[in-house]
Amino acid sequence: MGAEDRERGSPSGRPRGAERTDAAPRSAVRASRPRRDRPRIEQRPLLPARREDAAPWTRWLLALRPPRKLKFTREGKYYLGITLGVGFAAINTGNNLLYLLLGMLLSLIVVSGVMSDLSLRHLTVTRRLPARAQVGRAHLVEIEVYNHKKRVPSYAIEVEDLRAGQPADKRCFFLKISPSSAQVAAYRRTPAKRGRDRHTGFRIATRFPFGLFEKSREVEAEGDLIIYPAVDPVRLPVEDAGRREGGASLSGRGGGDETFGLRPMRDGDDPRDIYWRKSTLRDQLVLRERARETRPDVQIVVDTVRPAGEGDGFSQLLERRIREAASRAVAHLKRGDGVIVATTLGERARGDRNSGADEILRFLALLEAVDEGRVPEIRAERAARASLRQGAGPGPASGGRRASTSRTAS
Repeated sequence: MGAEDRERGSPSGRPRGAERTDAAPRSAVRASRPRRDRPRIEQRPLLPARREDAAPWTRWLLALRPPRKLKFTREGKYYLGITLGVGFAAINTGNNLLYLLLGMLLSLIVVSGVMSDLSLRHLTVTRRLPARAQVGRAHLVEIEVYNHKKRVPSYAIEVEDLRAGQPADKRCFFLKISPSSAQVAAYRRTPAKRGRDRHTGFRIATRFPFGLFEKSREVEAEGDLIIYPAVDPVRLPVEDAGRREGGASLSGRGGGDETFGLRPMRDGDDPRDIYWRKSTLRDQLVLRERARETRPDVQIVVDTVRPAGEGDGFSQLLERRIREAASRAVAHLKRGDGVIVATTLGERARGDRNSGADEILRFLALLEAVDEGRVPEIRAERAARASLRQGAGPGPASGGRRASTSRTAS
């Protein structure tokens, strides 16, 4: 029995209470043992924001975390009250029929929870934003929901588009999403203010199957949409007679609309430039040379510096200035002029007949008021950046045109 006790007490046959006199210290033994090449686990948050970014050993934690939110509908509150009443009556009376009715009522609650959870599982929601949006004009935002389940469809899915700092008032409803298929819906929205409209995610909800409870979950899906300022119709002043619109002048041969001169046609010339009226009077084809038009840019200046002591009144004034600048810029672009929109701090954007008004409207949409006390600091930073650019080399000229007309939006 003593030998057996020694064998059971320790793998080496030594009694449990005996001291190790001939053995090396544990630290030395551990140091002498070869370490296995194990991957070092980095310090990460316990619950990542997205399940696909989680490590395999933490996915079960994400599964245990309740991602669903449950709230009662009006009908669900009535149903719960009836269920509680039947339960109290069954307990007080001991009637088996009441117990049977209570079991049926509770089973409907369980079935509702299971089926609603199946409808919300394995859904992917994507958003398609328009290329441009403008204050006061409605635009469509498409919402697509894809059901990754192989056999189970999803019913009565409501998707709510969430935006940062704004109430979620736009929803899309999907009656049925078949397995391994997608459904697309759209909602219409009319922006009330310019700037960056930041979308943060979606809220996916369902009241399937009985409408007693609304189960929902939120998913992250970021997206930005630049809201252009509103544009009003503007009547530009009539230009002097004898000048083209925008003050265009003719300088040398080019690809304009005016005729610069006539010459005999040579090999390689474009047949579309043949001047048939003169060619019929001569024995050879005559080509019409077109003049190159140089149109001076129209410059519009917007004052964004907030004077000291100004409050919300300056914000409203700035919005009026931006709206007026956008209206004038679009009117000049429609007439064919090149437009430069600049601020008093030196920021600028340019547009012409070829590039359109997107760059200018985007520039105006992101303008913000600057306090008067920060103006020297901002100008010093920009001067330092400009000196760095000049040291790196000459940069490209802004369109290669000069600005001749100066207008201030005030």
